[in-house]
Amino acid sequence: MKTKRKIIISKKDHERLENLFFDRFAAAFSDKPYLQSLRGELDNAKIVAAEDVPPDVVTMNSTVRLRDTQTREVDTYTLVYPNEANIAQDKLSVLAPIGTAILGYRVGDFVRWQVPSGMIRVQIDELIFQPERDGIAEVLKT
Repeated sequence: MKTKRKIIISKKDHERLENLFFDRFAAAFSDKPYLQSLRGELDNAKIVAAEDVPPDVVTMNSTVRLRDTQTREVDTYTLVYPNEANIAQDKLSVLAPIGTAILGYRVGDFVRWQVPSGMIRVQIDELIFQPERDGIAEVLKT
């Protein structure tokens, strides 16, 4: 679970994510705590136009570098919609626990979530690519 802060999300991402809750795939996972967390985050999110998304916020299709605070291990992922997910290509579904955890948070933020072996805590080290900041949000999200 994450700390209770408002995430920042573009209007287009918010609409597409809201639609996921009506998708058959997501319905199969609707009892999972991280999806309930995503639902809560979306309900309380600060929704802004794509051009108003701060340049350090993790949005859909962003590529982010995460550092495990315990092991110091660094991983890089691109946050994608479920139909584009491919962990072998480091494409992480927003419906995966870590995907839900990082959406809308900023570089420097610490995020944590529960896994069967305990609590994992990572820091968002770097936002390598963000569609809104890098000017191609509408190309990726139409």
